[in-house]
Amino acid sequence: MNPEARLFTVRGRVQGVWFRDSTRREAERLAITGYAINLPDGSVEVLAWGPPESLRELEAWLQQGPPLARVSKVESRVLTGRKPPPPGFRTG
Repeated sequence: MNPEARLFTVRGRVQGVWFRDSTRREAERLAITGYAINLPDGSVEVLAWGPPESLRELEAWLQQGPPLARVSKVESRVLTGRKPPPPGFRTG
């Protein structure tokens, strides 16, 4: 299957609980490239590029997050026509 890009917005208690770094580790385990960044409204944005089955696994993981997180909602949308990000997964 061809890789695709998905943009996730994760809401709840997701900043200050190692959410971005834990997301990076999970994405690397799944061979997903992209990024996880904090947004000013307290949510975390995750851009993920990879095989659809890996993206589904990442989305399931985002529903829970790391142990100290309290995820209330994960919004997801497929991005079309997007070029792959540089190799690796970054946080910011």
